[in-house]
Amino acid sequence: MKTFLLATAATALLSGTVLAADLPRRAPPPVFTPVPVFTWTGFYLGVNAGYAFTESDTIRTTGIGALQGNVNNNLRRPNVVVSQEGFSAGGQAGYNVQFTPGSGIVVGVEADAQYTDLQRTRTEAIFNPVLNPNVLTNSYRTELGFLGTVRGRIGYAFDRVLVYGTGGFAYGDVTQSVSFRTGAPVTYAGSRSSIETGYAYGGGIEFALPTESFLNFFRASAVTVKGEYLRYDLGSRNLFVANVGPAGTPGVGYNARFQTEGSIARAGINYKFGTY
Repeated sequence: MKTFLLATAATALLSGTVLAADLPRRAPPPVFTPVPVFTWTGFYLGVNAGYAFTESDTIRTTGIGALQGNVNNNLRRPNVVVSQEGFSAGGQAGYNVQFTPGSGIVVGVEADAQYTDLQRTRTEAIFNPVLNPNVLTNSYRTELGFLGTVRGRIGYAFDRVLVYGTGGFAYGDVTQSVSFRTGAPVTYAGSRSSIETGYAYGGGIEFALPTESFLNFFRASAVTVKGEYLRYDLGSRNLFVANVGPAGTPGVGYNARFQTEGSIARAGINYKFGTY
C-alpha cells in the first residue's frame, strides 16, 4: 500500500510538471518610450520672399531765398509723390529659447537681410510762359537697394504654433537724387547714396512641420514655415539741390526732403538645428 501511494504521488507530480510546460509563457511587459515634446529652443537658418511697399513717400521741396518763389508758383513742385512697390527676397538666422517645452513663452533674436525692388524715377515737364519762357523739367529718383534688421522676438508657443512680435534695429542702402532743368541744361542737381539706419517692428506666426517633412532637405531637427509683417523707418533726410550752371553760386538752390519708410509682407522657411 505504501509503495502504491508513493507511485501515485510521483505520477501526479510528473503529470503536473508536463502540463505546466505546455502552458503559454507570460510575455514581458512592453517597454514604454515617451514621445519627445517639441520645443522651439535652438539655432535656425532660413530664406524669405515677399512684397514690399513704401509709406510717406512724398518728396517735399523748398527754395533757398528768392528761389522759394518758383516753389510757390509750382514751377518746382513743393510736394511730389514717388510711391514704390516691388518684391523682396533674402535670408535670416536666429536663436530661440523656450522656457517650458510644449506650450509657453519663447524669446529669441534674429538677423536678416534682403534685396528690395523699391525704386522709382519720376520726371515731369512744366511750361508756364507767364512766369518763365522755358520748359522746366524736374526729375526725382529714390531707391532702397537692400534692407537688413537685427531684432528681438517674443511670443507664445502653442506646441508647434508660435505667435510672436518683433522689433529692433534696421539699416538699408538708400539712393536719392533730384535734378531741375531750365530749358536744355541741368541748372540744379543733388544726389546722395549711403547706408541709413533706423528701426523695424512687426509680428508673425510660425508653424513647425513634422521632422520627416519632404522639405527637410538638411535633416534638421525641425522645419518651420512662417508668415510675417515688418514695418521699417530709416528716417528723413534733406538733400541739397545745388546750382550747377556755368554761373553757379554756392549755397543757392533747393532743399528736397526724403522720407524712407515702408512695409514688407513676406513668407519664409526655417531649418532649426539643436534641441528637438
